[in-house]
Amino acid sequence: MPVRIDYFKKLCELCQAFGTARNRREFLEMIFASAMEILDGKAACLYQMEPGKPELMPVSQKGLSESYFRSRKSMLVQKIVPLVVKKGFYYCRDAATDSKLAYPDAKKAEGIASILAVPVMVKGRNIGIFCLFTATPKDFTPEEKEFLSLLAQQGGGVIEHARLIDHLHRETQLFFDLAVNLSSSLEVKGVLHAMTADLAKALVGIKGASIRLLDEPKETLELVASFGLSKKYLQKGPVSAQKSIAQALKNGKPVIILNAATDRRVQYRAMNKEEGIVTILAVPIKTKEKVIGVLRLYSKAVRHFTAEEIKLVTALAYLGGLAIQNASLYLMCQTEMKDLQEELWSHRSWF
Repeated sequence: MPVRIDYFKKLCELCQAFGTARNRREFLEMIFASAMEILDGKAACLYQMEPGKPELMPVSQKGLSESYFRSRKSMLVQKIVPLVVKKGFYYCRDAATDSKLAYPDAKKAEGIASILAVPVMVKGRNIGIFCLFTATPKDFTPEEKEFLSLLAQQGGGVIEHARLIDHLHRETQLFFDLAVNLSSSLEVKGVLHAMTADLAKALVGIKGASIRLLDEPKETLELVASFGLSKKYLQKGPVSAQKSIAQALKNGKPVIILNAATDRRVQYRAMNKEEGIVTILAVPIKTKEKVIGVLRLYSKAVRHFTAEEIKLVTALAYLGGLAIQNASLYLMCQTEMKDLQEELWSHRSWF
């Protein structure tokens, strides 16, 4: 007769142990070890979803061979996610024969028999899958499935905490770099080029970025800085201030285009599709209260920008506007100084 496990007591013990973890790696190690010990698992693995990728990427594990873990054969196909989310779990008694799984021979060679997968939820949003693997076929009880789900939520909390810390570091670094550029250079194009590159590299899933300034007489948006976009795309033709995501200019507020290939607010839809651009975030650039241009971020897959990300990009766009204003004032001062010097020289020539 199998020994009955007090899962509540085990969770209390785990919560106490979690307090001793010094970093994310140690925390996940405890979660993996607990799942394997209490549920008789051979291995455990945490998978994360990435925008634009058809498979879930393994990010951390215990019990799998490095050759298997690092290979493509360890990935999970995206089609398994709806199954996991709908029922709250996915169970496979024999991984070598389940048609829903890819690379069954590799799983058999790795010694994987049964798989229990549960969603990793953060604030009601599914960010990945937590899998437990067994060496021999095993039927899981409802209590075991619930216990693994609770462990998965703990893992999700660790990932979210690490994401917030990384986001804070990236945000601080972006503001620091831009502040340094603003204080050390009046070459505004160089500052704006650096800003587009830093933003595209800092935010996950971003393909490229551009800054266009408004030419009021022509009613066009003229390119002044870009990163990650092809020359062909950048030279696609005049960008109309009235036809190309005009709301960002008219309302002075951020605009998100989820599908740039079909949304009628976008001017060059076919070119966006050819360039591999799916989602666009357009943020106005202001000097004082006047909108003078737009900063755009482009993703290669459907991307839902968070409120924090939009605030970050908006704040950086405002700093870009400040850089443009400072450069304009400097040029005006140079012109006025030159005019003053010429006037003084003409007066001296009278004597």
